Order: sequence, then C-alpha cells, then structure tokens
Amino acid sequence: MSILRIKRTNILEMKQQQLVSLGISLLFSSASIASFTSSSTSQADYIQKWSEVAINNMKTYKIPASITLAQGSLESGNGNSPLAVEGNNHFGIKCSNWDGAKIYFDDDKKGECFRKYSSAADSYRDHSLFLSGKERYASLFDLNIRDYKAWAKGLKKAGYATDPQYAYRLIEIIEKNKLYEFDYQVDTPEDELKGTEMLANEVNQENENSTVKHSSRKKTTAHAATSESRTLNSLKIDVAYLNTAPHQKNEHKNKVSYIVARKGDTYYKIAKEYDMAMWQLYRYNDFEAKKDLLEEGDIVYLEPKRNKSREKNAVYVAKSTMQLCQISQQEGIKLKKLVKLNMNLSEQQTVQKGQKVLLR
Repeated sequence: MSILRIKRTNILEMKQQQLVSLGISLLFSSASIASFTSSSTSQADYIQKWSEVAINNMKTYKIPASITLAQGSLESGNGNSPLAVEGNNHFGIKCSNWDGAKIYFDDDKKGECFRKYSSAADSYRDHSLFLSGKERYASLFDLNIRDYKAWAKGLKKAGYATDPQYAYRLIEIIEKNKLYEFDYQVDTPEDELKGTEMLANEVNQENENSTVKHSSRKKTTAHAATSESRTLNSLKIDVAYLNTAPHQKNEHKNKVSYIVARKGDTYYKIAKEYDMAMWQLYRYNDFEAKKDLLEEGDIVYLEPKRNKSREKNAVYVAKSTMQLCQISQQEGIKLKKLVKLNMNLSEQQTVQKGQKVLLR
C-alpha cells in the first residue's frame, strides 16, 4: 500500500470517528433536553404541591393563600426557574437585610444577589415574614383577606415587582386555577361576625313582630337587642344565637344531599353546621357569578352533583328565561357536564323560555 493511500485511509477513519463522536454528543444533548422537559413541573402540579403550605401560612401570617400561590407560580415559573431549582427561592426575594446563604443571577441588573434557602418551604415562610414584617406592605393587611384583586394591586403599588402588568398576571393565575377557593379553607373573624349579624337581625325582626301582640315583652326585647349589639361589636358572640334549629337535610331526585337556605343563611353558617370547609360549598354549588349571599329558598348541595340525570332521555324545558347555572342547581347536575351534554350552550348561557336542555 502506498503512503498516499495510507494517509487517505487514516483521514477517512478520523472523520468517521468524529461523526460517531458528534452523534453520541447530540444523542446525549437530546436526552438531556428531553429529561429536562419531562421533569418540568406544570402549574397545576405546582399548585397542588404547595397549596397546603400556603393555607397554613395564611392561618399564621394572614396573607391570602391565593396570593401566595400565584406569586410563587409566577415568580418561580412553577418551580422550574434556575433561582428556584438552585436556590429554592420561589418569590424572587433579594439579599437586602439578609445574613443567610446567597446566590447570584441576572435580573434588573447583572449578577444580582438573591436569598438562598435550604428548602422551598423555607422560601414560603420567608415570603410571609417578608410581607408581614415590612412597613411598605403594611397597608395590605387592612384589606379584606379574601379580596385577592385588592391584594394583587396592593402588591404592585407597594413596589413588589417592576412589571407594570404584575397585578393582572397574579389575578389571571388565581382565576384560571380558582385559587380563591383555598382562601375559604381558612376561617376568619369576619365570617363569624357576618353570619351572626344576619342571624341577629332575623332574631331582632322576630322579636319586634312579637311585641306588636305582646306589649308587655317590649322592654325585655329592647334590652336583649341592646346587649346583643354590644356583644357583636366586641366580637364576643353569644352562643345562644348560633344554636338555632338545624336545617332539614333532603335527598334530591338525582340522589344528591341538599338543604334549602333560610333567611339570613350564609356559607359560613351552613359549613359550620355540617362540619364542612367553605370551599366545598362553593365547589358543589353553581350559583350566578355575581352572587355573594345566599337567599331564602336557594338549594345548597352538601356533596358533588351528578354528571347526568338518573332518568332516561331526561330533558328540561325552561318555563321562563333563566341561567344555565340555575338549571344545574335545580336538576342536581354539574354545570360543566350540562355544557358537555348541550354543545350549543356555555356556562354563562341564558336559556330562553321553552328552550330544551338535555340532562342526559
């Protein structure tokens, strides 16, 4: 074999080795990318993972769980950002007044210092301490703890983030994932006060009506009303007013347990009576979007409604113009399932008189 042929052979072998090496490199790179993609946490999984921590922090630090979860999701990219992965920092809190571990990333400026935590749970706790311990966020704690929109806008106004759309991004995450439901898993003094005030008003009205026929009881009733008013103002609620007759529990024709709301009923009062969380009542019932208070005669389900009617070929014919959610409540069928059964309708649909709605 000539020297020229040997050189050519060696060159070809080297090129083949380079191609093989390149192929292996690309293979590993593809595998790494696939591995990273498959291990990324979705928003739903992130919320499920950290919801309990957010609820517990709400109990201790009085920050809405919905706000905490939305901030954590947004700031950490659902726990997938380098700052969250390498520093367990889910809220983008920087090193100001911080003696703990540190990590550096490019943010508004290059190589900025961020707090580093031993666990993400520590990040959640520090976020609560950060908000509750700084004067610039003090005004937030004067807001209704369940008014997530006011909290989101308050955070932006206080300068938590530089993004001009920050508040609306939080609100979008909360509403998309119904994070406000977590806020109702924590009882607040306002719940008890509102529920008892309504009950007290009902008692007062009954007492006033009775004094028309029994004038001799007028002074006693007035004295009781005055004492009751003082009690409510001090938040020391008289247990006697809460010990009213229990609701009658009924079974819907679609085999779902429910009660009928009475005058002055609240979600809180019913949840307490049946040892339920308020988020369960919100989830089990489909009322109009703007409905804040229960009304006398409302059907309130105590367990999930059915996916369809138990009756074969069941059809509902609207007797008047009404919302689809009203039919859902009346027939004991989940609103989303009604939409699936009737492809031409939506959750906000107004059903006209005489219009037919499939129930199965």
